[in-house]
Amino acid sequence: MKISVIGCGYLGAVHAAAMARLGHDVVGIDTDAAKVDKLAAGVAPFFEPGLPELLTEGIDSGRLRFSTDLADAADARVHFLAVGTPQLPNSDGADLRFVHGAVDALARIAAPGSIIVGKSTVPVGTADGLVDRLRTAGSRAALAWNPEFLREGFAVADTLTPDRLVYGVADPADAALLDEVYAQVLDTGTPRIVTDYATAELVKTAANAFLATKISFINAMAEIAEATGADVTTLADAIGHDARIGRRFLNAGIGFGGGCLPKDIRAFTARAEELGRAESVAFLRQVDAINLRRRERAVDLAVEMLGGAVFERRIAVLGLTFKPDSDDTRDSPALDVAARLHGLGARVRATDPEGIANARLRHPQLEYTPTAEDALRDAELAVLVTEWREYRELDPGHVAALMATPRVIDARNVLDPGSWRDAGFVYRGLGRS
Repeated sequence: MKISVIGCGYLGAVHAAAMARLGHDVVGIDTDAAKVDKLAAGVAPFFEPGLPELLTEGIDSGRLRFSTDLADAADARVHFLAVGTPQLPNSDGADLRFVHGAVDALARIAAPGSIIVGKSTVPVGTADGLVDRLRTAGSRAALAWNPEFLREGFAVADTLTPDRLVYGVADPADAALLDEVYAQVLDTGTPRIVTDYATAELVKTAANAFLATKISFINAMAEIAEATGADVTTLADAIGHDARIGRRFLNAGIGFGGGCLPKDIRAFTARAEELGRAESVAFLRQVDAINLRRRERAVDLAVEMLGGAVFERRIAVLGLTFKPDSDDTRDSPALDVAARLHGLGARVRATDPEGIANARLRHPQLEYTPTAEDALRDAELAVLVTEWREYRELDPGHVAALMATPRVIDARNVLDPGSWRDAGFVYRGLGRS
């Protein structure tokens, strides 16, 4: 089937390459010529394990190409909409300019009988408005909503072997067309849910809100643990055995970040307020507040461990991305902690396996170094803020020999406290003794 993917950022590039793997003839469209040139050469413009190989495979097969010209998508039967929905400046709401612009452009070129399929995360009610825009423009293309559930670092697998497919459609025939697109995926037994636009839109925002709430819940428990001497990691293990709760996403630390959860829960809250249902999601304000407090706690702990002041003190910050296996520094708690410590006058030396280039664009004032060893040398305090495997597996004895004084803040609670203390470290986790 001929497919177009409009918007070739993180979501779109992965989706386009995955659709080619499923045997479709795919063209990815983006207005950024430099990005398109990279993708056309099989070069991923961001770090995502498995994507370069998938791009190369699709391009070499002839099933995948990229273009800046929307006319190249005119003969597609299915147009996937994968543009960004960032947070509005000076507002919690979602900025839908790119969604509206893409739909208006598609209205001019999409053939009758084709279908525009939304992948972007949007406020509930957006799809109904897009149908009105299409009809006003005289377009006879259909609209469906097919939310994505990608995890950075696992996006290729999440697209090719998703845990569910959700279709928001107005006509059963549109669901049948999507079944053709995902035939190989459905053949493996992937659950398929067909529903209306509003429910499909809510599935993604509700899922993100739930995950954010679960993370902030355990971080709230970490605050109580710190006040009482309890261990939040053992607490999470204990309550995680309850099948109604589960252990996943009960990892206390400095909280969540990235380009999805923070802005999506804020946009969800803003939309609920527009609908006159602010009280229904008022708790999400506290979820956001708890999340931001954990960053402050990590900084306060650094000040405490260095005797009340960090001015001119040498601090190694291990990690800059919001999570491992990604180069994404958007709303990264790790980068925020590094910048806050620098703002207090500390001599911060920060490192990350993949995120330095993006971090430097956001905070050029920081000192960056490519290896953990360089960051740790002569440091008076180490702060582990992104749980990259190479940081989790650091040898505490070797690290102690590098540092001026063996102090560590395990802001992700991924190190073994006993091993680090045995190596002479003053060890502090978040919410654990």
